[in-house]
Amino acid sequence: MKNQFPQTRDLVLVGGGHTHALVLRSWAMKPLPGVRLTVINPGPTAPYSGMLPGFVAGHYTRAELDIDLVQLARFAGARVILGAVNHIDVASKLIRVPERAPIAYDVTAIDVGITSTMPQLQGFTDHAIPAKPLGHFATKWDAFRADTKDPHIAIIGGGVAGAELAMAMSHALRRDGSANAVVQLVDRGKVLKDLRDVAKQKMLVALADQGVTLIEDADVTEITADGILLSDGETIKSDFTTGAAGAKPHDWVAGLNLDIHEGFISVNSALQSSNEDVFAVGDCAHLSFDPRPKAGVYAVREAPVLFDNLRARLSGGELRAYKPQNDYLKLISLGDKSALAERFGTALQGPLLWKLKNHIDRKFMNQFVGLTPMAQPEVPLTVADGLRDVLGDRPMCGGCGAKVGRGTLRHALAKLPDDKRADVLSALGDDAAILTTGNTTQVMTTDHLRAMVDDPVVMTRIAAIHALGDVWAMAAKPQAATVTIILPRMSAALQERTLAEIMVTAHDVMTDAGAAIVGGHTSQGDELTIGFTVTGLVEKRAITLAGAKSGDALILTKPIGSGVIMAAEMQCKAAGADVAAALAHMTEGQTAASGILADAHAMTDVTGFGLAGHLAGICEASGVGAMVDLAAVPVMDGALDLVKSGVQSSLFATNRADVAGVKATNCALSELMFDPQTAGGLLAAVDAALAQKLVDRLQNEGYPAAIIGTITDQVGRIILQD
Repeated sequence: MKNQFPQTRDLVLVGGGHTHALVLRSWAMKPLPGVRLTVINPGPTAPYSGMLPGFVAGHYTRAELDIDLVQLARFAGARVILGAVNHIDVASKLIRVPERAPIAYDVTAIDVGITSTMPQLQGFTDHAIPAKPLGHFATKWDAFRADTKDPHIAIIGGGVAGAELAMAMSHALRRDGSANAVVQLVDRGKVLKDLRDVAKQKMLVALADQGVTLIEDADVTEITADGILLSDGETIKSDFTTGAAGAKPHDWVAGLNLDIHEGFISVNSALQSSNEDVFAVGDCAHLSFDPRPKAGVYAVREAPVLFDNLRARLSGGELRAYKPQNDYLKLISLGDKSALAERFGTALQGPLLWKLKNHIDRKFMNQFVGLTPMAQPEVPLTVADGLRDVLGDRPMCGGCGAKVGRGTLRHALAKLPDDKRADVLSALGDDAAILTTGNTTQVMTTDHLRAMVDDPVVMTRIAAIHALGDVWAMAAKPQAATVTIILPRMSAALQERTLAEIMVTAHDVMTDAGAAIVGGHTSQGDELTIGFTVTGLVEKRAITLAGAKSGDALILTKPIGSGVIMAAEMQCKAAGADVAAALAHMTEGQTAASGILADAHAMTDVTGFGLAGHLAGICEASGVGAMVDLAAVPVMDGALDLVKSGVQSSLFATNRADVAGVKATNCALSELMFDPQTAGGLLAAVDAALAQKLVDRLQNEGYPAAIIGTITDQVGRIILQD
C-alpha cells in the first residue's frame, strides 16, 4: 500500500545484518508516518550466521540460510537498494554506492558485519575465500562441494569459528562420498585457546571424531593456488583455502569520520556513534560503554533498542539504553547433528543440544518467512456496479503491468480521424512516429511508467530503457529526450533529493544511448511515475511492424517473465534473487542489439501487451502468421514457477483476451506469452539464412538472444508449440 502521508525524513539502513532485519520487521508492524525507509545491501539476501555451519555441513539449503531482503523490504514498505556502500560522508549526510547518485539521509544506521579477509597475507585475496562476508563464502563453498572429489581443505584460524567450519566441511565431504578428503585447521598458536578448559577438551575430541587435522604453531607466509606456504618452508596442500581468524572491520567503515576503535564504530549505550544521526550495531560496532566480543546474540538483542531509538531520533523522542548481558549460552555445531553448549564454564554436548540450536535458529528465521504485504483498504458494502470487477483480487501492477489493454487502445485510436501528412510517414500502432524534415528521417515516441520499485534510480533506468526501446525497435539512433516526473507527496528537501537521483540517472542512461536530455516537466501526485519522450535519427530505414515475410526467423533479445515476477514481488512471493535478476534484464540497454538487427524485415520491442500481443502486431501489419517454439523462448529465473503457483500480472487476462487467432496448449510457457513485459527485448523477423549469425553476434554482445520461431503464411494465426 502506498504511503498515506507526505514523506519528510529519510531513514537509511546500511547493511542487511540481523539487527536491521529485525528492525525492518518491526517497522512493518509500526511504521513512523512521514519517514521514507531505505535499506542498502550488496545483494538481495542476507545469510544468517547461526545456520552457516549447518549449511556447510549440508543440514540446511541455501534458501534456508538466507533472509530475503527484497521480500522483507516490501513487507516493511521500504525501498531496497542493491549495492555495496563504500563511504558515508557524515558532514554532508550522503551515502556513496558505486555507479549511482549519492543517497541522502537524515538518520542512518550501519549493520554491515565484519570480514575475515587477510589482505596482509600474500596471495590471500587471489587464492583464498574469507569465511566472512557469509554470502560470498556460502556461494563459493556450494560450487566447490558440487564439483570436487576428495579435496584438501585448509582453514586458517583455529578459534571456535574455524573449528566449527572444519567439522562442518569434513562431515559434508564424507557424507558426499569423499572418503579421502583432508580437512586441516591451521593456527599460528594453539587451536581453541580462548575456550575454557572443559569446553576445549570436548571440542578437541569432536574435531578428532570428524577427522580434522590440526596444524598448530604454523606461521603462514603465503597462499598459492595449490596450498599454504609456511615460514619454515613447508607447504600445506589445499584445494580450498579459507580464513576464519578473528574479526576484521571493513576498510571503508574504519575510514569514517567518526570515533573509531580498532576499525570499529564506537557507540554509546543508545547505539549512537559520535555523530548523533549515525547509529551502528552488530559486529561492525564497538560497545564503548560496555565492550563485548563479536557475537550474533548481541546483534539480535540490540534490535528493539535500535528500533525505538531510530523512531525517537526522527520524531524528537528520548533515546533508551541497551544493556548487554554478561554471558550467554554458546551453542557450537560439531559437524554432524550434534552440538556443544557452554556457559559459565560448564559444557555439555550431544544430539539434544543440536535440536535446541536448530529450534532457536529456525525460530529466528521463521520471522522472515511467509510475509504478506499490508492489506488493501476494505471496500464498503455498497458500491457502484462494476467497482469490484475493476479492483480485482490483487493490487494493480506497476510498470507495463499498469498499461491499458491492447484491444481498448486500438478501439479508442480507431475513432481518431485519419490526418495524413506528407512529412508523417508512420501509422497509428507503430512503435514510434516517423517524421521527415528535408532529407532527415526522425522517429519520435513517448512512454511513462507507474513505479513498480521504490528505488528512483532503478525505476528511472527502467523507464528510460523502456522508452528508448521504441527508438531501438526502428533501428534509429537516440537523439534527444524530455523527462516527465510525478513525485509522491514529500517535503521540499526530499523532492530535491529524489529529483537529483532521477536526473543524474536519466542523464547517464540517455548519454550512454547517445541522446541528450533537453527538458521536461515535474509535478506531485499519489505515487512515483517517470516518463520520457524520445527522438531518434534514422540512417538506413525505419523498421516498422510491416515487412515480415513467410519463412523469416523470429529473434528475441531478452527473456520474458518480468510481469509475473514483479506482480509476485508486490505480494512478497518472489525470491529476491529472481527480482534482482529481472531488474538487471530490464535495465539492460539495447543499442548494440538495434544495430545488429538493423536489416530486419520487421521489428518491435516486447512490452505491455506481452510477447504474443506484440507478435500479433507484426503479423497483422505484415499480413502473415507465426509459429513459436515455446521451449526456445528465453525465460527469466523464477517466472515459470510463479505462473504455475497461480501468480499473474493484473494485465494478463486482458492481454490473453485481446489476441485472437492464437492456438496454444494450457501450460505455464503459453501463459508467459501474455505476460506484460517492462523494458523487454527486441522481437525481430529476419532472413532465416542470417538468423543464427545474428544470434551469435547478439550473444557475443552479452544478450541472451534466441531464435524462437518462424513467420508463416497463415495470416493472423499464431501457433504456440510446446
